[in-house]
Amino acid sequence: MVEDRLTDGVRIAQLFASEVTGDRGRLRDIDVTDADPDVEPTADGALAFRLVDVGAGGEREGRDDDDAEVIDDDVEASEGTAVADVFVQPERVRIEFRRAPEAVADAAGEAGLRVRPKAVRPPRTLVFLEDGADVKRVSSALEAVAGSGPE
Repeated sequence: MVEDRLTDGVRIAQLFASEVTGDRGRLRDIDVTDADPDVEPTADGALAFRLVDVGAGGEREGRDDDDAEVIDDDVEASEGTAVADVFVQPERVRIEFRRAPEAVADAAGEAGLRVRPKAVRPPRTLVFLEDGADVKRVSSALEAVAGSGPE
C-alpha cells in the first residue's frame, strides 16, 4: 500500500495541465492557456492557468504559445471560450468551472472529488484536487465541459 501522497499544489497543477494537454482523444477540444510557470501558491489561490474550449475540430497543431490571449472573466479569446480557471493553493488545486456547472458537479461528485457551487452570475462549480491521484479522477468533469456548448 502506498502511503505517500502528492499534496503540493504546484505539482498537482502541473500534473493536471499535462493530463489535459496529453489527452488528445477525449479532451482534444480543451486546451491550456495563460500558464504561469512561476506561479507561487497562495492561501486564496493564485491563477496557474486557464482551460479553453478550442471548438470541434479546433486547430491545435501549428499553434505556438505566443498566440494565446489573456481571457477576462466574461470574454472569449480568439483561441476559444474559457471553460475553467485553475488556482494553486499550498496543498491543493481549485478548479473554477465556468461551463456546465451541474454536469461538472455531478461528474466530479461521482468521482469522489470535493465539489462546491459558487454563487455568482453565471453560476460556477468549484472542484478541489487535494492529491495527485485526483488528476485522473477529474477527467469525467472535463469531458462534461468538452461535451457542452457555451452557455
